[in-house]
Amino acid sequence: MMLSRRVVPAVLAVPLLALSACGSGGGAEPGDDPVAIATSSTLGSVLGQITECAGTSSTSLMGPGDDPHTFQPSSAQVAELAGTELVIANGLGLEGGLESALANAAEDGATVLEVAPEVDPIPWGGEAHDHGEEGHEEHEGHEHAEDGHDHAHEEDSAAPGGEADPHAGHDHGSEDPHFWLDASRMATAAHIIGEALTEQTGEAQYTECGEKVEQELTDTDAEVREILADIPAEKRVLITDHEAFGYFAAAYDFEVAGVVVPGGSTDAEPSSAELAELTSVIEDTGVPVIFSNTAASTPLIDAVAAEVGTDVSVVELHVGSVGPADSAAATYQGMMVDNATKIAEALA
Repeated sequence: MMLSRRVVPAVLAVPLLALSACGSGGGAEPGDDPVAIATSSTLGSVLGQITECAGTSSTSLMGPGDDPHTFQPSSAQVAELAGTELVIANGLGLEGGLESALANAAEDGATVLEVAPEVDPIPWGGEAHDHGEEGHEEHEGHEHAEDGHDHAHEEDSAAPGGEADPHAGHDHGSEDPHFWLDASRMATAAHIIGEALTEQTGEAQYTECGEKVEQELTDTDAEVREILADIPAEKRVLITDHEAFGYFAAAYDFEVAGVVVPGGSTDAEPSSAELAELTSVIEDTGVPVIFSNTAASTPLIDAVAAEVGTDVSVVELHVGSVGPADSAAATYQGMMVDNATKIAEALA
């Protein structure tokens, strides 16, 4: 695989906040020199498993509970990025608060590998391709028709009557970045990351370890499918906190009927009309649960559930982040199995 540099353009200066804990799986110990840094805790978990297999270390900027849509790095983390050789990023506009830091790291000589563009991304509201036969092939060159919601031009849009659109100002692009909620795509990502580490370091064990983790994630994908198998077709309908489950729905045969926070990020504000429409959708479909996000909990979800009635419950899933170290969702694999179990229990 030819390792490419994919760097988002520099934006405004990055605010300085407290240093986040390392992501689960292969976090660097004091004195270690990590061979790579991941942005999100989900990628950090997979990267950590590969480097642990190879006998080295890595780290991630975001820790358990950090929302990749709103995360801002500290000054120490910006300096850490500037001093690394390989950064494993999600890309496709997910890490909006890291754009400047990633661009600066690239200018300082780091290779920034954005994984999402390499795993056959789908358009917002689109359908995913079946990864069962694609394996670890590179997926560049795929073209997708855009859906009715043009995320690429949100920042130029306006609400009816000329009022500013409450979702404007956050450019999500035309393709969905939430690929990790399809375990088969994360398996492909593990292979890509292993090859990138080999190309960066010249050490073949990273490719071998990437292939090992790839197989483990393929097994996780099969386990998720088995857990979800008991949900009847007519009950495979999801209401979620934000538009993050496109890959999950396409991979595991679900329909996303509505979201509480419109758009592909957790930092938007739904209008009263949108909330009213969602309430009607829940009533019409009879969906008994709203799935919320541990990394970006919002009181709006409870408010919508209360508006519909006592028959609707709220179930938390790990959407943008792995769970705490002592939880069942502490690793990426555990996160996916835990989510599948909760979805099956809520809908079966």
